[in-house]
Amino acid sequence: MKHGKEPALGLALGSGSARGWTHIGVIQALEDMGVRPKVIAGTSIGALVGAVYVSGQLDAFADWVRRLTVRDVFNLMDLGFSGGMVKGEKLFGFFQDGYRNPDIESLDQRYVSVATDMHTGRESWLTRGPILPAARASCALPGLFSPVKFGERWMLDGGLVNPVPVSAARALGADVVIAVNLNAKLVGTRMSSSGRRQIAHEANAEGEAGFWRKMLTHLSSNDDEPGLFDVITASVNIMQDRITRSRMAGDPPEITLAPLLPDLAFLDFHRADEAIAEGRRLVEEHADIIHAWLGDRPADQPAD
Repeated sequence: MKHGKEPALGLALGSGSARGWTHIGVIQALEDMGVRPKVIAGTSIGALVGAVYVSGQLDAFADWVRRLTVRDVFNLMDLGFSGGMVKGEKLFGFFQDGYRNPDIESLDQRYVSVATDMHTGRESWLTRGPILPAARASCALPGLFSPVKFGERWMLDGGLVNPVPVSAARALGADVVIAVNLNAKLVGTRMSSSGRRQIAHEANAEGEAGFWRKMLTHLSSNDDEPGLFDVITASVNIMQDRITRSRMAGDPPEITLAPLLPDLAFLDFHRADEAIAEGRRLVEEHADIIHAWLGDRPADQPAD
C-alpha cells in the first residue's frame, strides 16, 4: 500500500453453507458505516452472497432469505444421484429467473468466485463472464451438490482448496482484508433440533408426514447412529476447518470475523435472521479496528 493512498478494502467471504447468511449482515453493517469494499472474494455460499451484493441486489435477497421456511428450503432441492444428491438446477434456476446476471467485468467492484477444478484439483479463480454461473461453480459441495461445467472444465466447491479466500482478495488489489470465517467452531454441528421439529410440524399440518419422516431419516441422526447428511456434513466440516486453519496461518487477514452460532447447522437455511444479526454484531464489535485500518473515523467522532 502506497503512502497517502486510501487503502482498498477487500472482503473474503468464506464457505459454510447456511452460516453464509452471516455474510449478509456483515455487508449490510459495513454499508451502514459508510464502508464499501472494493474487492469481494467468495467461496461457496460466500461466492453466492458476494455475487448478489456486487450486482446491487443484496437487500432484496436478504428479504427473501428471511422468509424461507424449512419446507421452502427442501422444495428448492432437486434430489438426484448423478454427481451429488442435489443437482442445484432448481435453486440456481430460481436465481437466474429472479435476479440480474451481469458480467463480472462490468461491475464497479472487483469480484472473484473461488472454485476447484475437478480434473486437476487446482484452485480456480473465476473473474469473467456472467456472475451467477461463476458463483454456482463454487457451490458444488461433494456428495451434496452436483459438479458444474464452467467453460470446458468441471468445477467442485471452492471450500475444498480455499475456504476463506484471503489470497484471492489480495490478488485482486485489496490492501486490507476482512475475512469472514464461517468454519470456526463448526466441527460437531448437525441439523438442529429446531429444524427437525419444524419439518415434523409442517409435515403433520399438510398430511405429508410419511414423506418428511423419510427425509429426516436421511438428513439427520437419531439416538443410535448418524444419518447420511450428518456423515457428509461432519466430514466436510472437519476438512474445511483444517484447511482454513492452514490457509489463514500462511496468509492472515488484517481482520477476522468468526460468527458464534453454535446451534446453526449445515442445512439451517431457514434461520437467516439469526445469522444476519450475528454478522451485524460482529461488524459493530469490530467497528473501531475497521476504521483504524482504513485510516478514517466514525462520522460522529470529531477530528483531533
